[in-house]
Amino acid sequence: MKDKKTLLRLLPKVDECLLVLASYLEQENVPLRIAKKGVQSVIDTYRQNILNDALERLPENAEEWSLLFRDKICELNDPLFKRVINGTGIVIHTNLGRSILSNEATRQITTAGNYYSNLEFDLKTGKRGSRYSLVEEIICDLTGAEAALVVNNNAAAVLISLETPATGHEVIVSRGQLVEIGGSFRVPDVMEKSGAELVEVGATNRTHLYDFEGAITDRTALLLSVHTSNFRMIGFTSEVSADELVELGNRHDIPVMEDLGSGSLIRLPQFGMSGEPTVPEVVGAGVDIVTFSGDKLLGGPQCGIIVGKRKYIEKIKKNPLNRALRIDKFTVASLESILRCYYDNDSVLQNVPTLRMISQSDDLIKKRARRLIRRLKAKLADYCTLTLVPTVSLVGGGALPEYSMDSWAVSLRPARGSVNNLERDLRALEIPIIGRIEHDCFLLDFRTIQEHEIIELAGELVTYFNY
Repeated sequence: MKDKKTLLRLLPKVDECLLVLASYLEQENVPLRIAKKGVQSVIDTYRQNILNDALERLPENAEEWSLLFRDKICELNDPLFKRVINGTGIVIHTNLGRSILSNEATRQITTAGNYYSNLEFDLKTGKRGSRYSLVEEIICDLTGAEAALVVNNNAAAVLISLETPATGHEVIVSRGQLVEIGGSFRVPDVMEKSGAELVEVGATNRTHLYDFEGAITDRTALLLSVHTSNFRMIGFTSEVSADELVELGNRHDIPVMEDLGSGSLIRLPQFGMSGEPTVPEVVGAGVDIVTFSGDKLLGGPQCGIIVGKRKYIEKIKKNPLNRALRIDKFTVASLESILRCYYDNDSVLQNVPTLRMISQSDDLIKKRARRLIRRLKAKLADYCTLTLVPTVSLVGGGALPEYSMDSWAVSLRPARGSVNNLERDLRALEIPIIGRIEHDCFLLDFRTIQEHEIIELAGELVTYFNY
């Protein structure tokens, strides 16, 4: 092996490499800064390996160097944000972007991006308007609330709803509702950030109305209920209902707030959701402030929706923090589109993709899965075994933890190599395919694979196995 100084002198110069790559860069429309970064990265890796005595070999010629440069440049020039095919069977998959929007909602987003809009312009008066007015009336229609506000996510909704009435004051909440919903988002931490003082009452598994009443002082600003949408406590349990809490709040002139988390606008008892309170039900019980997510059971874009009594919502709107948490035009456009679907109870299950996936029948899922097998069985016979298998899907998104749905999946067992390698390789495809491993097979649950994705899915699998 040559000495380090000699090896370092053999490394190519960046500018010379870029000249050699010029025609490729022009053909692929690669920005010079990305090309330079890619070339520099490859050379730096070899330089470090030389200095650390970790070099196995140097590329022997310009062509070998060029291939390395092209691979790195291609990697850097490839967008990091990608669409994927969701074969996990988790409908509201937080890591995969939660709810899919309807075609009409995405068209509205495109319109908002391609053209100017009346985001904050009143077309009737010709004066400045409010972005919230574009969705507030619809939200109030659908929930029965007096007023509404939308911020950029439900954590923000909880934060500003606590901060506005309760900074420097006490907020009473059941000890059993001090939940963590993921990503280290914990109710006590949010309460601390809001400036409110947490007062825990009751036991972990049982809280009674007298626990709340006994904790009320002249510093109490809010009675808080947090819906435990991402877990269930069973057995010897007791909790205070919204009706009871509202009655207590009215007697002491203290507002009641409930964080519903997932927040459904409609009841779906036929799909196992009979125990999940809906937003209209909670508003109807007289709760003063209700918060919920837009991108979970509602099936819309990421946002946090605050509804309730006008006198409280108007104060929240005037909070300076609202400016930092406000939604953009794309959220306004897509949220309005999704909300309008709820005006028609007969078609909402079909027009909102999240609800459509949750409510679709086993037979429909099975037919889609069979279509993929028919397309691929002969083509992939030498590479893997494809089998139709029953499986179980989940709602996801921290919603309905007890509720699972019977479903159907296509099981892939590779003829060569491990299933772990298959799972890794499918994640690296041009359209990444995300599934799960069970019993040494790679499963694609067709509850979350849409009809129009079957051809793309088949094409990606054929390309991969024939590579």
